[in-house]
Amino acid sequence: METQNNGRILVAELVGTLVLMLGGPGVAIFGSEYVGVAGVAAGFGLSLVIMTYVIGPISGCHINPAVTLAMFLAKKVNGAHAVFAVIGQLIGAVAGGAIILGIASGRDDFERGSFAANLWSGPYFGVGAAIVTEVILTAILVMVVLFTTTRRFEPGFGGLIAGFTLMLLHLIAIPIDRTSVNPARSIGTALFAETSTGALEQLWVFIVFPLVGAIVGVIIAMVWRPQRPI
Repeated sequence: METQNNGRILVAELVGTLVLMLGGPGVAIFGSEYVGVAGVAAGFGLSLVIMTYVIGPISGCHINPAVTLAMFLAKKVNGAHAVFAVIGQLIGAVAGGAIILGIASGRDDFERGSFAANLWSGPYFGVGAAIVTEVILTAILVMVVLFTTTRRFEPGFGGLIAGFTLMLLHLIAIPIDRTSVNPARSIGTALFAETSTGALEQLWVFIVFPLVGAIVGVIIAMVWRPQRPI
C-alpha cells in the first residue's frame, strides 16, 4: 500500500483550486460579456474535469472543502488527508483570486466591484433563496461525487460526470446567488471584492450552507446505499 503523502495532497489541492478559480471566477471577470452565463458555467465544469484527471490520482481532486467534508464523513479519506486538502484549497483559492486581480488590473477601465463574489443581495434572490439553493445544490454535487467514486462505477468517467454536474449547478444558480457550492471559491473572491458590495458580510452564507449541504448529501447517499459502504 502506498504511504499517504500529505504534502503532495496539499500541493495538488492548491493547484487544482487555483485552476478552478481561473477557470470559473476568472472567466466571469475576464470575459463574461463574451461568453455569458453558459460560458462561465462551462469554465467551472471544465476546470473540474481537467483537474480530476491531473490531480485525482494524488489527492482525489476535491478542490472544495464541502466535498472534502463529505469524503471524510463517508470514510473515504482520513482526517489528515482532509485537513491538508482544505488547507491547500484555501491557499489555492486566495492565490487564484490574487492572480485574477493582477491580470485584470492591466485593463485601464477595470473596476473590482463584487469580483464575481457570491451575493444574495441587490439583483439576486435574497438570503433565504441562497440558503436553500446552496444546501440543495451542494447535496447534489456531493451525492454525484460519492456515487461516482464507488468501486462499481465505471473507472475513468467520474471526472466527466462531476464536471458536467458542476456546470449544471452553475447554470441553475448563477442568477440566484452566483453559485457557490464551494466555500473556498467564495472566500477566494470575497476577499478581493470592494467592501461596498457587501461580499464579505454575506460570505458566511456561502461557507456555512455548502457545508450543511455536504452533510445532507452524505446522509442521503447513506440511506440510498445502506447495505455497503459508499
